[in-house]
This record gives sequence, structure tokens and C-alpha cells, in this order.
Amino acid sequence: MQFQSAKKFISDKLKRELPAHFTYHSYDHVMDVYQAAENLGKLENITDDDMQLLLTAALFHDSGFIEGATNHEEGSCRIAQLYLPNFDFNTCDIEKICGMIMATRLPQTPKNLLEQILADADLDYLGRDDFFKISDLLYNEFVDAGVVKNIGEWNKLQVLFFERHHYFTNAAINLRQDKKQAHLLILRSK
Repeated sequence: MQFQSAKKFISDKLKRELPAHFTYHSYDHVMDVYQAAENLGKLENITDDDMQLLLTAALFHDSGFIEGATNHEEGSCRIAQLYLPNFDFNTCDIEKICGMIMATRLPQTPKNLLEQILADADLDYLGRDDFFKISDLLYNEFVDAGVVKNIGEWNKLQVLFFERHHYFTNAAINLRQDKKQAHLLILRSK
């Protein structure tokens, strides 16, 4: 695997081709998930080979937004399947990467530890101090797409999402659960 070359390729592609109206699903989000995945992977003591697969999945997980928001996970897998062989990723590795990408689809249903880590990394911000800042980016994206009309609808959607969401890995639970619960209390008060 030529991980660094694949990382540079997809990073450049995302910077160039992700539409600007995706204020949340942006290059910054991808790098945020990348860092969260690396952190959670270390805390879960995964192997170096698994770490490379995990980080590759993190880099590609929202690349499907280049094609559009609908079924973007499948689009992300298509992009991974198209380009990763150029960087010496074999079919088995690409299948694992696509499994991780698909585990980020809501509602999340990861089937193994790597999929759990990426699912948790994708929503790591729910239990962080920068939650409300990042949440505002998603709100703007949802208003632009017509998913919600106003902040009241948004807050109701957020509360419902929080009540249904749970972290999968021990690392994410230990790191993010308490702060996530505190954010839920604030959201309910709105």
C-alpha cells in the first residue's frame, strides 16, 4: 500500500472538487474524522496495518459528496474502488475500507472494531467542546438543502438524533459520552 500517495491524492481531489455549499461535509470534516480515527485507533490498540486501512477509510469516507449527498457512502466506495488499486491496495483491503465507509451511514451499523472506530470518529464532535461550532456548519448545510427550515426544527432534530445515537468503542465512550450528554441537556433546554 502506498498510503501517503493515496492520502495526497484524495486530499487534493477533495480540496478541488467538494462543492462549497457542503459547509459541514467539507475537507475540514474529513481531516477532523481522520484525526479522531487515528486517536481512537491508538486507544483501541489496533495494528499498524489496520491503522493504515482505517485512516484510508477516513480520508475516503465522504468523497462521495463530490457526486452529491444522496447515497454518498456508495459514491465514496466507488471512488475508493476506482482509485485505490492505483496505490497498491488489494481487493481485500478495499472491501474492508468500503465496510468502514458504509458503517458511517445513518443509522450506523458497524460489524467489527474498525467499522466501530470509523463510525465513532465520524461523530466524535458530538462529545467535544467544539460541538456547537461544528453543529452550526451542519445546520447551514441542512438549511441550504431544505432539510430544516429554522433553528427550532434543527434543535428538535438534534435532540432526536442525540437520543438515538450511541458510541460503539470503549475509547469513544470513555472520551466523549459525558460531554455528549451535557450537550444533550443544553439542546433540550432550547
